[in-house]
Amino acid sequence: MSNKLYVGNLSWNTDGAALENAFGGYGTITETKVITDRETGRSRGFGFVTFSNEEDAQKALAMDGAQIDGRTLKVSLARERDDRPARRPVGNRY
Repeated sequence: MSNKLYVGNLSWNTDGAALENAFGGYGTITETKVITDRETGRSRGFGFVTFSNEEDAQKALAMDGAQIDGRTLKVSLARERDDRPARRPVGNRY
């Protein structure tokens, strides 16, 4: 299992502090991170919340479907980078 949650469908205005406020009631959070575009610095609409243990992360899955900043969250256990499906290269695109 994992103690890290994926949080999707975030508003561009939602930051790490807002995630910590929303998820903090489920247990001790060790890290929050909203993923941003490298070039613009703008939120990409998803992030991660890491709890100190797996039990707290499991409890926080209850936030799936909750609202933050007017958006309905999609919350699931985060997958390790190696567990993600491989992206196929697309060739000869113009």
